Amino acid sequence: MEPLAESEPFLITARWVLPVTGPPIEDGAVLVRGDRIAAVGRGRDIGGRPEEGRGPRSLSRLDLGDAALLPGLVNAHTHLELTILRGRCEEVEFFPWIRRVTEARFRKLEAADLVSSARWGALEAVRGGVTTVADTGDAHVVLQALADSGLRGIAYQEVFGPDERECHERLKALETALDAARGLATPRARVGISPHAPYTVSAALFREAARLALERRLPMAIHAAESRAERDLLREGAGPFAAFLAGRGISVQARGVSTLRHLADNGVLEARPLLIHAVHTGVEDWDLIRDSGCSVAHCPKSNAKLCHGIAPVLEWLARGLKVGLGTDGPAGNNGCDLLEEARFGALLQRARPGASVEDIRRLDARAVVRLLTLGGAEALGLDAEVGSLEPGKLADLTAVRLAGPQLEPGGDPETTIVFAASARDVVLTVVGGRVLFHDGRVATIDEDAARAALQRAAVKLGR
Repeated sequence: MEPLAESEPFLITARWVLPVTGPPIEDGAVLVRGDRIAAVGRGRDIGGRPEEGRGPRSLSRLDLGDAALLPGLVNAHTHLELTILRGRCEEVEFFPWIRRVTEARFRKLEAADLVSSARWGALEAVRGGVTTVADTGDAHVVLQALADSGLRGIAYQEVFGPDERECHERLKALETALDAARGLATPRARVGISPHAPYTVSAALFREAARLALERRLPMAIHAAESRAERDLLREGAGPFAAFLAGRGISVQARGVSTLRHLADNGVLEARPLLIHAVHTGVEDWDLIRDSGCSVAHCPKSNAKLCHGIAPVLEWLARGLKVGLGTDGPAGNNGCDLLEEARFGALLQRARPGASVEDIRRLDARAVVRLLTLGGAEALGLDAEVGSLEPGKLADLTAVRLAGPQLEPGGDPETTIVFAASARDVVLTVVGGRVLFHDGRVATIDEDAARAALQRAAVKLGR
């Protein structure tokens, strides 16, 4: 089905419609007009209405049959440009892993290679029902991939600089990168700022990046409280990151505080950043996150794969923190299947020692579907426009089939989606009323050409 002109509304029907802000609707439908949702309800009610004075037969229709239609999935954290590193960075310890990623990203790959990589990652997202991505990396590269694919998103421009003596130089480079990315930004694809992490960004650069974000009204994202190595650096001035920085002649001090307290003390939380991972956080940190209006991108599979631990998601939800789900990048999570991420994350919380039945019930299938959609939109500050199926919101939709040996007999559609379905079961992806994926075909990217470009770039990485 090709995208329709704004003057041509179309109706999508399915066995189930999941608005997220309301109960599931059996034999439901969503009416799309232009880039917005015009109506949500029972198919027989919406489909029988005259549309703008015309008979109901004037509506174009897409009947998905035995499927669940829900808001487009929101990937609250990924690295599209690192898709090319899938399966190439398999170190268990975090420090050697991130050194390997850095070596490949900055020394072996050129800008055109990163564009090919990001484009392939965007194609994977579209096929998996993702409509919005929050990406940290080279914003210029990611914005190109978003434009090519039709995805919605925020491209956070990363900045690095652990040496305070280089703060001014690094800040100027950030401003130059932001200016270069501005020409590719659109209302659908925005630019943000990402001072990478406490072990790669000095306190002075954190302060300046936060100031710049507030001054330019740009969203911010930070890898925060991710690993034990980061915790040891800040609290004790010790560990592999401390040794690496000292080896480069960079002053290291034991600050005796958590990552969140470090960010708060330097005014960074005033920019209300998206905090990526936040595994190693406690009660004081959770209060800081909530009271400052920050949000969290939870990436359970990469947390587990890189031995970071299990994030305290049940505690976050009990305190009302804004939480979205992210896949992280393929270098740390070989697949970017957000449905699988959700299932893994939910089961991991249930397996936590000491988790109460009451807490676990807070993360039932309906709550997980919310994390996949509206939760992610809230975490990114986009919930006024996306994340739920409501008249007036942008028509960002996905559909998951409910028929198949691994899915039937499913019963409750939310349970089937969370505990049985995967990206392979996605049958439709729509962004702003534009059909990006249907009938097994991505409409916006030539898959064969994109695959060939990715493989050519991968040759530079060797075996």
